[in-house]
Amino acid sequence: MLECSACGAAYEDRWRCTCGAPLDFADRPLPDGDPAVDATRGLWAFEEFLPTGPEVTLGEGFTPLTEGDPWDCEFKLEYVFPTGSFKDRGATTTLSLAAERGVERVVEDSSGNAGAAIATYAARAGIDASVYVPASVKPSKVRAVERAGAEVVRVEGSREAVTDACIAAVEAGEGWYASHAWNPAFFAGTATFAYEVAAQRDWTVPDAVVTPLGHGTLFLGAYRGFRALKDAGWTDSVPKLLGAQAAGYAPIAAERHGRGETTNEMADGIRIREPARKGQILDAIDATDGDAIALGEDRVREAYDRLHANGFYTEPTCAVAPAALDVYRERGVIAPDDDVVVPLTGSGMKT
Repeated sequence: MLECSACGAAYEDRWRCTCGAPLDFADRPLPDGDPAVDATRGLWAFEEFLPTGPEVTLGEGFTPLTEGDPWDCEFKLEYVFPTGSFKDRGATTTLSLAAERGVERVVEDSSGNAGAAIATYAARAGIDASVYVPASVKPSKVRAVERAGAEVVRVEGSREAVTDACIAAVEAGEGWYASHAWNPAFFAGTATFAYEVAAQRDWTVPDAVVTPLGHGTLFLGAYRGFRALKDAGWTDSVPKLLGAQAAGYAPIAAERHGRGETTNEMADGIRIREPARKGQILDAIDATDGDAIALGEDRVREAYDRLHANGFYTEPTCAVAPAALDVYRERGVIAPDDDVVVPLTGSGMKT
């Protein structure tokens, strides 16, 4: 059952409430007893927390958690997923739910990583897919969509224009909306990031987690995952959640600190001016004493080069998180002795 986050209306299967607000899965019973996790099942080791079973899987999950020198943090290497980004977490749960419901075609809009993930898992499921992308999308990112056999629909204009065109297709009955921004199954999948972090740290949680922040797909997933673990009694706290946005595309940071004058075209994966779940992101920040800041290109390029020089072959967008970690430390938001986890979200193989 799905429930509206704003008006409380309930549905069996929709992507958005008639009032326009996002939908989420209704609360379900949490696991009883102490944690018992079989890491060989990947992220599906946490099936008790998920809305569907592993109908469509490529063995994803339990990405490495390793020392993040020279940032004095732990990096979770989300770029080693089957399609090279953390979006596989949401794709496996979303396509599993689609397969469970007998969906014949899924539709998604994406600047790259989410489209590749949805197209790949749709191919695994034998489900047709259409992916709407900006006309200016990098060829390396759209190639995986095409090779998976999905239809690629290029849309001129802004990233928001791509979403609008995709939603028009969904409303015309052209497919089931497998959106990484709207579909609640996607966020159930990204919550497994938190479950894995806790399990890999012997059921302790860090003081803070710093993530890239566009639509909030990983940010909100992390919040919901850490909160579910605490509610289940598996952990005893929820970390401070700190977002890293691209300057010029930073509506969450603007809400908290005002708008800046610079722009960041380098972090193309998070250039989102109107996140679908903006209210929920702000609520998660408030609930964890967190924050969101905007990063310019110079900071991100420096972090990007440092990542590669230290053996972390990432794409540019995910460099906003380690860059933001430096800024948060400079501002005293993160103390020198705080225990911090930073996900590295996308592979340099796509650049």
